[in-house]
Amino acid sequence: MSAIDTTCVQGGYQPGNGESRTPPIIQATTFKYTSSEQMSRLFDLSESGYFYTRLQNPTNDTVAAKICEMEGGAAAMLTSSGQAANFFALFNICNAGDHIVASS
Repeated sequence: MSAIDTTCVQGGYQPGNGESRTPPIIQATTFKYTSSEQMSRLFDLSESGYFYTRLQNPTNDTVAAKICEMEGGAAAMLTSSGQAANFFALFNICNAGDHIVASS
């Protein structure tokens, strides 16, 4: 098995002692917390964590980490559509006042 094959299978996930060797698939839509204050911190992005699957979930984070590792990148991000991917690509290279020229 080549290095890329191993990365494809095992990359992006570091199991702890006694945890499954392959990442679990999380099918939850929401996540439980003990206080509304903690949820508020999550929504304010002052605390890291999962609160709603459409925004972020452990399965997507694992896939993004796997792609990042395979490509040798600094970070990776999954989007729900190609249009969203195009937006984020442009959003990260354009600055305020820049112009985008596009054909119809």
